[in-house]
Amino acid sequence: MDDSPGLIEELIDANFDWLFRESLYWTALGLAGNLMFGLRFFVQWLHSEKEKRVVVPPVFWYLSFWGSIICLIYAVHIDKLPVILGYLFLPIIYARNLRLLRKTRTEVAARQDA
Repeated sequence: MDDSPGLIEELIDANFDWLFRESLYWTALGLAGNLMFGLRFFVQWLHSEKEKRVVVPPVFWYLSFWGSIICLIYAVHIDKLPVILGYLFLPIIYARNLRLLRKTRTEVAARQDA
């Protein structure tokens, strides 16, 4: 097993050595992020089955956003560049979708009030 420090570990201050130390808590966080990120498809499938058409419910985007944030934190912990890059831009995309969702809800509410 290679114990050499990863790219991020070499770049940041030694005060963050806790970030790269293995523990049960880090494993639990990584599992929680993966569960949340994967659960979004199960939730989407359930909504689609209920509606008998393809539906992407708002909760899909919340699970996507928070799941990708947690997975990104875990990716930094394991300090593997391919995994970090795989999650790096996802929270930005999902945050944008959540912003568009909020804007759409506001516009619909305004039309209903008029």
